[in-house]
This record gives sequence, structure tokens and C-alpha cells, in this order.
Amino acid sequence: MDEEHLHDDLQVFKDRNFFRLKLKSFVTIYLLLALSFLLTFTLFAVSLSRVSAINSKLQEVPPGQSHNVSSRDFLLFPCGPGSREWEYFGGKCYYFSLTRTSWHKAKARCEEMHSQLAVIDSYAKQSFVMFRTRNERFWIGLTDENSEGEWEWVDGTDYKTTFTFWKEGEPNNSGNNEDCAHLWVSGEWNDVYCTYECYYICEKLVPK
Repeated sequence: MDEEHLHDDLQVFKDRNFFRLKLKSFVTIYLLLALSFLLTFTLFAVSLSRVSAINSKLQEVPPGQSHNVSSRDFLLFPCGPGSREWEYFGGKCYYFSLTRTSWHKAKARCEEMHSQLAVIDSYAKQSFVMFRTRNERFWIGLTDENSEGEWEWVDGTDYKTTFTFWKEGEPNNSGNNEDCAHLWVSGEWNDVYCTYECYYICEKLVPK
């Protein structure tokens, strides 16, 4: 009998130790969960505080400043959201017509759009229009109507000291009536009579 009681006592002691260990494990787990919850709550409170501070700063922006064109809008529509048919290059905007007309009508149409026939005064700009026109004929803002052989740009740019890109043998004033310039084969310039009908390129500054 004594051995049986001793065995039972040992079993009870083991069971108590087991429950104590289990209880300690549960307490540790609950403490860790409580700490995790406290840390999460603290981080959430800090984030919320920062968001509120940023929102307050944004509301302090002067009214006039919020109406300025955003950098995103400029990247999407550098020539203005209402001028999507215009193409941006080198600080200016260019319009490549889809219809043909005479030089003088082309000049007038550009002016109606608050622009001018393109003035090509650099190789960079020449490369741009040459790639864009792809061997089609496009009027540019160059003429010698006022005095034969005295070529002038429509905006007054000095023709004699700036870039030129005439086709070999041009300008030749064939028929004694070729007074307007257009882009021709490979984007080279050619003089032709001003009533000839071809496409045209308008140019204007980027809107402020």
C-alpha cells in the first residue's frame, strides 16, 4: 500500500509541475501578445500623427500656388492640355499640319493659332523636323519675296548668320518665281513658287 501511495504522490507532483510549466508558457505568450499589441498601437498612433501633420502643411499652401500647372501635367501635355496635337521640342511647341495649302495661307493659319511658320536655326531643330516630316514637303518660315536672293525668316532671325540646310543646287529660283522655302527630300530645303500647296510646320513658345 505504501508503494502505491508513494507512486500516487509522485504522479500528483508531476501533474502539478506540468500544469505550472503550462501556466508559465501561457503567461509568457500572453505577455508577448500584449507587448505586440502595444507596439502596433504605438506605431499606428505615430503614423496617424505624421499624416495629420503633413495634411496640415498641405492646407497651408497659398491658394495661388495650388493653381499652378503640376509637373505631371507638364510631362503629359507640355504644350498645354488644350494643345495635344502640338509636339514639344527644345523649349518650343510644333504643329505638323495634316492638310496642304499655299505658303501665305499656311503663314496665316499659324498666326491664327498664335504661332508662326517654323524657323529652323539649328541642326538639332533640323534633325527633329527632318525625322518628323519623313520626306513629305512642309513649308517653313523662310522667303525672299521682298528681294530676290535676300532670304528672310518670318520672325526676323538673321538668315546670313544662322544655320541653313539647302538641297544641293538650291535655292535656284527656277522659272524666276520660286520665293518660298519648304522641306523636301530627306528634309533638305528647296525653294518653290509660294502658291504651291504642301503641308506646313507651325512653331510657338511653351505656354507659361
